[in-house]
Amino acid sequence: MSYQPIENYGIIGDLNTVALVGLNGSIDFMCFPNFDSPSIFAALLDAEKGGNFAIKPELDKMKTKQLYLPDTNVLLTRFLSPDGVGEITDFMPVEELFTGKELIRRVTTVRGEVHYKMQCCPRFNYGRSTHTVEVKSEYEVIFISNGPDKTTLRLLSSVPLQIHNSDAVAEFSLTPNQTADFLLEHIDICHMTDRDFKTSITESLFKTVNYWKDWIAQSTYKGRWMDMVNRSALVLKLLTSYRFGSIIAAPTFSLPETISGTRNWDYRYTWIRDASFTVYAFIRLGYTKEAGAFMNWIEKQCQDIKGHNRLGIMYAIDGNRQLEESILDHFEGYRKSAPVRIGNNAYSQLQLDIYGELMDSVYLYNKYGDPISYDFWKNLEEQINWLCQNWNQPDEGIWEVRGGQKNFLHSRLLCWVALDRAIKIAEMRSFPLNDTWRKVRDQIFNTIFTDFWDAEKAAFMQYPGSATVDASALLMPLLRFISPKDPRWLSTLRRIEEELVSDSLVYRYNPKLAADDGFISHEGTFSMCTFWYVECLSRAGELEKARFYFEKMLGYANHLGLYAEQLGFQGEHLGNFPQAFTHLGLISAAHNLDKQLNDIRNKDVHH
Repeated sequence: MSYQPIENYGIIGDLNTVALVGLNGSIDFMCFPNFDSPSIFAALLDAEKGGNFAIKPELDKMKTKQLYLPDTNVLLTRFLSPDGVGEITDFMPVEELFTGKELIRRVTTVRGEVHYKMQCCPRFNYGRSTHTVEVKSEYEVIFISNGPDKTTLRLLSSVPLQIHNSDAVAEFSLTPNQTADFLLEHIDICHMTDRDFKTSITESLFKTVNYWKDWIAQSTYKGRWMDMVNRSALVLKLLTSYRFGSIIAAPTFSLPETISGTRNWDYRYTWIRDASFTVYAFIRLGYTKEAGAFMNWIEKQCQDIKGHNRLGIMYAIDGNRQLEESILDHFEGYRKSAPVRIGNNAYSQLQLDIYGELMDSVYLYNKYGDPISYDFWKNLEEQINWLCQNWNQPDEGIWEVRGGQKNFLHSRLLCWVALDRAIKIAEMRSFPLNDTWRKVRDQIFNTIFTDFWDAEKAAFMQYPGSATVDASALLMPLLRFISPKDPRWLSTLRRIEEELVSDSLVYRYNPKLAADDGFISHEGTFSMCTFWYVECLSRAGELEKARFYFEKMLGYANHLGLYAEQLGFQGEHLGNFPQAFTHLGLISAAHNLDKQLNDIRNKDVHH
């Protein structure tokens, strides 16, 4: 079995976890029952040992096509050949409507008679634990993990199942309009089994379709790129935990940033930075409920800080901050890109920028959602007081370098944002205001213009004395630190274009000149940086160029409109997939570009 490219996958989810479904009809990645639970399918990281859930039609000269039912997270994989046409409908009933943790696969023949093979091969506890199988009937099998997780799964089927080497297999033929259903569920004690199988699956399919259609109908975005913006919103929603309100960075772990390189990180956690940016995107589209659920989660983290004295940069979805990194050395990694890591040691790093992202999202929520509570404000006040004493420390920065701390421009910029937004919230709500906040805010403002400005290069540099610019500087005008048309900003933008932009794609920094990040590897372009770049161009008034690059960038999405973190040399997707940061960057750039284009059109009309 060979590896499918990362971009060959679609995702389905239930607001607890996500599954990756390949164009070939195989589910090759799924952590179950939660985003950060151990994997039960991880063929994406090891084709032999990872486990998968495959359904394959036996057709010659077959082509495949994959699409979402419009405005939903229900995925169709279609197999087309001269002999017959079959399709799989994959979905997970959402937590908000159904209590169960279920994965449903409905196979239908559209034309001709098609013969199918199904294999359900769970590999528990990241492929480290064996399992036992109990056959309850011809149509029901229970898998029980022998590992410490003791996870128990039930596979129900409308066609007879057989057991082969502890895996469930089935072979069946369907004529036009015949269906076969498979339901894989996480069982606890109290599950109901006395339901009519086919009817209940049809019912949950329609309820799930309606849930997603109703959800997307609430979006306030009605601009030029509705399909792509809606798809990005649906992806972001899939990355939120219904139970906790937290938002993960990506649903996968250890997909490589460079093939056969060692930068393989676990992204199944809530980074304060990524999640805060996701909240901006939700607020922009009118989803204040999701923003509010995240604010409640954050408020809880602020209460639990006691003894830590500062906010962590990342947490597990339930708010736990111990995310010890370990290596799964029995997995060979995606296309042999080892090591395969779970957990993430970056949780202990100092990244001062998180205060800015967090305060900006609180500021926006307080303005467009609900006013924040007094107790939440008192907790935030403590964080800002801590920041007033500590803003000028070197840190690991937004890119989480593992080659030593520096005074990064991005961290400094976001410390300014944290103080600026805290002052604005206090003024907006007439909260008592600490006098030192203004002084510190202005001091940071001045240091950015004195320490980070390189007159010779006419640009704000990655850190004082650095030889390179950094794509994270693109946030300077977006966070309203500097005017998007300020001459100093425009010359920085030109320098970023010279050093980091390749066609419409943007590298995060030049690794030969930048702060040592502790790795030797050629990396791809960062997709979110391209969307930041587009937004900077549109705010600077370069609308044709912004639109041209934005629409070219849309062409790098996969067949379903999904993006990983990076794009490689040939436009292949690299890094964890799909990545929240890229999708929220797309929403922000589309939103801004629409607004600017509409302003110009309205001006023309009035002339």
